Amino acid sequence: MHEPNEQFRHPMSLEEFRKRAHETVDYICDYYARVDDLPVRSPVEPGYLHEQLPKEAPQQGETWEAIMEDVNKCIVPGLTHWQSSNFFAYFPCNSSFPAMLGEMLCAGFATQNFSWIGSPAATELETIVMDWLGKLLGLPQQFLSRTAEGSFAAGGGVIQGTASEATLVCMLAARARAMQGRPSSDMAKLVAYTSDQAHSSVKKATMIAGVTHLRALKTEEADEWALQAATLQQAVRQDLQEGLIPFYLCATVGTTSTATVDDLRGLGTVSKQHNVWVHVDAAYAGATAVLPSMRHWFDGVELADSFSFNPHKWLLTNFDCAALWVADSGPLKAALSLTPAYLQAKGNALDYKDWQVPLGRRFRALKVWFVLRTYGQQGLQSYIEHHLRLTKLFQGFVEADERFEIPPSAPPRFGLVCFALKGMGKAANAALLEAINATGKTFIIHTEVGGKYMLRFALGSTYVQQQHVEAAWRVITSKVDKVVNQQANLP
Repeated sequence: MHEPNEQFRHPMSLEEFRKRAHETVDYICDYYARVDDLPVRSPVEPGYLHEQLPKEAPQQGETWEAIMEDVNKCIVPGLTHWQSSNFFAYFPCNSSFPAMLGEMLCAGFATQNFSWIGSPAATELETIVMDWLGKLLGLPQQFLSRTAEGSFAAGGGVIQGTASEATLVCMLAARARAMQGRPSSDMAKLVAYTSDQAHSSVKKATMIAGVTHLRALKTEEADEWALQAATLQQAVRQDLQEGLIPFYLCATVGTTSTATVDDLRGLGTVSKQHNVWVHVDAAYAGATAVLPSMRHWFDGVELADSFSFNPHKWLLTNFDCAALWVADSGPLKAALSLTPAYLQAKGNALDYKDWQVPLGRRFRALKVWFVLRTYGQQGLQSYIEHHLRLTKLFQGFVEADERFEIPPSAPPRFGLVCFALKGMGKAANAALLEAINATGKTFIIHTEVGGKYMLRFALGSTYVQQQHVEAAWRVITSKVDKVVNQQANLP
């Protein structure tokens, strides 16, 4: 029993935390020093951790040494090492030391930033950082929080957790705009559009938003799987004839499978004719807009209502950090704003809680601010240029090896190269993929588009250098002959 006035004592004091924090930073540094030597893809099987940890939490607190022993013994073997320079799977999930320090301060300050008054610095820094980032990407003025004269504008930027959240909140904003002045029964008539190459998050957004009509419009190999304006125009006209209400389009710059780019200008032109909200999902490829030489891929973005990309993919900012800009925040607030009496306070007009689904918000702007200030615009441009050069290097390796081909409908774009064994089908390429990944020395994945099975090599890891690309190519080519011979001997 405790005495009535006895104080609660935490198991980790301030001085103990200082000591353990230093140790943890050292641990992280040691991890990065050796991560390239670890098997990139985790070798464990599903359910492995259940057998290694107790069935319930400990009755008494344990020592820090015991906890870290289990980190090494139980957790690290179950990690796929996304920060390895030998990681070329999916799309990158960037991290950097300045961003980590920003995350550390975010956790240390431990503020709750749903409203301006919750922490004015968190709200105001986010607004400033999003304008910095928008200018760095060359986004149109309409997406910035202030006009060229310095007064508040209708648009602006906000940090979401993921591009999937950005897709959802923009769909909700589009729904609010489309339903203004309409009876609630018209909700059932709303139609959203995207391509058959778009991310699955578009479908999930319709499930959450209660949109029953989603047109995943067909793309063609001749167009390199990019969605065309004529296809959208035909679909919209047909839906209008049937009494439906077109309201939302998600176009993509850099699709997940092949990094294709939809016809933004054509799609935007068609959409404006029918008051359809245009959301541009550039989750991966958006980072390349820091280079003026890459901005032709974003031609027509000024016709969009919203634009998003993930700094946590390819711009050195730890997950989670999805940058979203809207040309007019009014529909977004109409869809998501809710301010009960206990949240009414000074600065409510600036609250970012009205730009997202959850109420609570982390101080994510800190890590973006740290990255922008540490690297500077020139440093970030050099970083992307470095990866684009490595992509060209790998492309050259593939093109020089007569055993491989780059499908004409999936040419290399941004940091992605799709390739396959020439004249071989799915079974042989799948066997090659598994043989490569089983080495633990590199990690890539596959995709299938138009019945074609391809391997994907995605550049963008924070610390990748030429020697890592060369080593990955040696692993890939070392497995080819054995796989081809095995396939030839199959009954």
